[in-house]
Amino acid sequence: MKEYPILTLPALLQQSVKKYGNRPVVAFVNETPLTYSEFEKRRQSVTYLLEKMKIQPGDRVALLSTNMPNWGITYFAIASMGAVVVPILPDFSVNEIDNVLIHSESKAIFVSQGLKSKIENFKQDTLLHRILVDDFSILESKRRGIRFKEGKVPAKEYQIAENDLAVIIYTSGTTGKSKGVMLTHKNLSSNAVASRGIQEINSGDRFLSVLPLSHTYENTIGFILPIICGASIFYIKKPPTPAVLLPALKTVRPTLMLTVPLIIEKIYRNKVLPSFTKSKLTKTLYAIPTLRKKFNQLAGKKLMRTFGGELKFFGIGGAKLDKTVEKFLREAKFPYAIGYGLTETSPLLAGVNAENTRLQSTGSPLEGVTLKINNPGKLTGEGEIWAKGPSIMKGYYKEPGLTSEVMTEDGWFKTGDLGILDETNYLYIRGRSKSVIIGSGGENIFPEDIESVINNFKHVAESLVIQQKGKLVAMVHFNRAEIEDKYQDLKGELSEFIEEKCVELSKELHEYVNVRVNKFSKIQLVTVHKEEFNKTATKKIKRFMYA
Repeated sequence: MKEYPILTLPALLQQSVKKYGNRPVVAFVNETPLTYSEFEKRRQSVTYLLEKMKIQPGDRVALLSTNMPNWGITYFAIASMGAVVVPILPDFSVNEIDNVLIHSESKAIFVSQGLKSKIENFKQDTLLHRILVDDFSILESKRRGIRFKEGKVPAKEYQIAENDLAVIIYTSGTTGKSKGVMLTHKNLSSNAVASRGIQEINSGDRFLSVLPLSHTYENTIGFILPIICGASIFYIKKPPTPAVLLPALKTVRPTLMLTVPLIIEKIYRNKVLPSFTKSKLTKTLYAIPTLRKKFNQLAGKKLMRTFGGELKFFGIGGAKLDKTVEKFLREAKFPYAIGYGLTETSPLLAGVNAENTRLQSTGSPLEGVTLKINNPGKLTGEGEIWAKGPSIMKGYYKEPGLTSEVMTEDGWFKTGDLGILDETNYLYIRGRSKSVIIGSGGENIFPEDIESVINNFKHVAESLVIQQKGKLVAMVHFNRAEIEDKYQDLKGELSEFIEEKCVELSKELHEYVNVRVNKFSKIQLVTVHKEEFNKTATKKIKRFMYA
């Protein structure tokens, strides 16, 4: 931390501009990157625009945009004048966006072209300005004659304190109501700086960004962190489908990437595993541990080439990684790394690099962060994870009651996650305390553990285990496209056949799961869920919608 005497976002940016001025910082894939100096000049021009709009320190300014260079420029422009950024997830519904704008009392919103329609019917008087973030043109303003002017600089100098509010991030959580998490300059800056201790990053490194910048995970670790290290960040213009992502990987050849478990789990189940189970011979050979490791090493080399061949850090966070998939990554010698955190903690609390991963652990606490297991069970050592440190939020915006529920008087934040700390201070997450199911004998049943078994059954895309009338029920979404491919010769009868096949698979699955889980975790019923489950930005299923 000594290298960073002032922990504010503008101070971090100025330090990097001085140090890495002519280095590339942000770009779309296949476009010329802006240098750090060019980024800073454009940031100043946007701050000048905000001044013309009469935005004052403390005012809230919303940012509803897909990932692009101008997202980051706008973010720093708002934060550098002491105003508060309100990043909004692009996947939020119109109703959710309306609620955020009303609750935050945002005076202006920067919106990207493809998301304009989501705010066209918003009529609240508090929103005075609407700006197209793609080119900073004015869509609507209560003040006349305002326009973006390249090369302009702010009229004022702003003194930003470490404990000033920097952002309000509205979470799209797995447990219900969206809350505005207040993070200060010090919260975010200290977390980015401490994250340097996990993995060495330098000015030659390249990040490929595929997660939304409006989520704290990508914002702090995939944006602020690379900027303080002088690295470059590349964005893609379309959703990261394989057809878009594969050419981007080939072009950028990223050295670091951040992702969520669902992405790598899909790659394993849809691409890797089928190649080893397509014939009876390979399936038999793959079942032999020594041969499986050899197969996985070969698959790992192929996966590395797919990701551009220069990857050294493939960060996975946002949810628990499936144990079977993690075993594959380890045997494949793929450079995966694990982290754990929450929006309320800016986000990272614990993490580990690719050289030091341990199966199913999220690593040790970040520098400056203290973790403890509150009221650990005598036999299991499990308990709720509590955290303390400089990255813990200021509180929930306009919600002192909710804040006091999760913050103790002496500064501990109750994460709501259950876990274990081993003798070497490595953290192991068991699950969300709110999603734990209490068995008839008082046993703790972790639905995530059962779902991990279900998700490794053939043709399962995703699953959710809930309790209904005292029974454990598995809701399963099968990969219908995969089943169609397998039985496409049936033509006209295909649709009816798939329904029958899903019912048949459900019965098979019931037996498959119950011989692989403990006696308390056996499921009583499997139901077919036709649609994909609703998810958060980090692809966790919103359990509250189904429980």
